[in-house]
Amino acid sequence: MREEIKTNYGQLFEQELLNEINDIGVLKNVNAGDELIRTGQYLSAMPLLIDGVIKVMREDEDGFELMLYFLEKGETCAMTLSCCTGSAISEIRAIAETDSTLLMIPIEKMEEWLGKYKSWRNFIFNSYHERLMEVLATIDNIAFKKMDERLIEYLKNKSKHYKDSEIKVTHQDIAFDLHTSRVVISRLLKQLEKTNRIKLNRNSIKLIEIA
Repeated sequence: MREEIKTNYGQLFEQELLNEINDIGVLKNVNAGDELIRTGQYLSAMPLLIDGVIKVMREDEDGFELMLYFLEKGETCAMTLSCCTGSAISEIRAIAETDSTLLMIPIEKMEEWLGKYKSWRNFIFNSYHERLMEVLATIDNIAFKKMDERLIEYLKNKSKHYKDSEIKVTHQDIAFDLHTSRVVISRLLKQLEKTNRIKLNRNSIKLIEIA
């Protein structure tokens, strides 16, 4: 685990902090589709993502979801940070998009390090900023972009996270993430296929000319 921590955070944190992370962090492996955080949950630890991709979503009272952003290795979730420091319940839901490895940091250590290590404070503040920018981008997409534009951007991001031009996702999954109906997504995907920009397969989509 020490080498994984150094690979992901060696350029960010001083050696003393890296040693503490290695000593007190609890490694957690999860499978794609596993729920990591649920809405209304009290959190006792903050996750550092060692490997994989995590999808963070906002859920309304009727159970409809809107995807906010993805987390990749070396990152953490600002929503989790605010819950941990404020002893508040989670306002988001997080699931593993791929098989992932997390390092769980106890709340008390997270707060202690804010005063002890400048590099940790910078990491936390930068994480807040990056997640805020991603949430604002999501709001902009909803407010100012048409659904076909949002769909194309969604497919591009999925391809980036999977590091593959073929992504495993169903029409219903996309509809949930973009907070629309499966019928609308299926129609738009078929339009993209007709123009040879994608190829639709069973439970997967091959990107061809998505720039």
